[in-house]
Amino acid sequence: MNRGDQHTAVLVLQGLDCGLTSPPSAWLPTDQQTHQKPVSRKRLSELNLARIPETTLYRSLADLFTAAGMEADKASVVAEVLIEADKIGHTTHGTGLAASYIDALKSGEMLGAGNVKVVADRGACITWDGNKLPGPWLVREALDLACERVKMHGVVTVAIGRSHHTGALGAYMKRITDKNLIAQISCSTASAARMAPFGGTTPVLTPNPMAIAFPTATDPIVIDVSASITTTTMTRQLADANKRYPEKWGLTAKGEPTDDPQEVVSRGGTLMPLGGSDKGYKGFGLALGVDILSQGLSGVGRADKQSPMTLSVFIQVIDPAAFAGPEEFIRQSTHTAELCRDNPPAPGVKGVRVPGDSAANLRRRAEADGVVVDDAVIAELSKRASALNVNWL
Repeated sequence: MNRGDQHTAVLVLQGLDCGLTSPPSAWLPTDQQTHQKPVSRKRLSELNLARIPETTLYRSLADLFTAAGMEADKASVVAEVLIEADKIGHTTHGTGLAASYIDALKSGEMLGAGNVKVVADRGACITWDGNKLPGPWLVREALDLACERVKMHGVVTVAIGRSHHTGALGAYMKRITDKNLIAQISCSTASAARMAPFGGTTPVLTPNPMAIAFPTATDPIVIDVSASITTTTMTRQLADANKRYPEKWGLTAKGEPTDDPQEVVSRGGTLMPLGGSDKGYKGFGLALGVDILSQGLSGVGRADKQSPMTLSVFIQVIDPAAFAGPEEFIRQSTHTAELCRDNPPAPGVKGVRVPGDSAANLRRRAEADGVVVDDAVIAELSKRASALNVNWL
């Protein structure tokens, strides 16, 4: 197995999601980790995975969300966004989220019908109350509006308060960069606290993902990171499996570095910020910035008590045509990306990759051979489909 294949396997098996915030039921209980074998799927049996045709998976997910109470337009977008996350390797924020979304619809935590409330609109600056509607639909709608208006304004910013879970931020980017536009998205969970400020011991912030994407002459550059070293989802998955972090990615309740995820999940510990125990002020600063930007501009934040899974989102779209022009931008972005890719690799490294390269390669593979989904996810959604009288796959 070469280095690229190893990286792909890690993405599939561990669901590396760049620290994106997850709803509390985005993982499956141990008693649901059954592995069935639907006959319509190409199998990767040694990994308990399958490749499913994208159109088949989309139809099944959209039907499932509609049956669970989501309006058809919202169900369609949510299915598309989750599948795109699977295609680019963010498997913890792909089809694996569907069961938790269905649960959220049933409990009323997420609303499947309705529209946004416009809090403010100055043309290039828009603020919405998301009314706890599906995050993927809200983000897609905001991006579409921004792309429509950016031709006039050059830069358009949308702040959304009271969004439900947004999914993987990187999953929104290709539609924007395909238009030769720049997009940046960041979000925070105003209703949760999982990361302590640097030097502290009590959680205040969340991993607060941030993503920015740039068009180039080839694959887009997509930078998609979070302010903590690892994620809430990954931490819970490792704890459920009685495994440890590869390194000390958590902090105990006393603020001591630990490689035991149970310290974070069960004993009052917190997620380690980017930069680790010595330089964690960097991750803390990033998390603080995203918190204040998304919550301050939307008006929905930690200063007020929030219902579970209340997110605040900051979205900005930039048109290079309002500056030096798209041709000049792409000339510069492509040149710099190639300088990085052509950089002599360090020992043991096959080649330098630019952020977004792996996602683009995984997407092409998924479009050619099918979308990778874990058998346990398929089995769980099959149960949900049966309960909702929906044909599944």
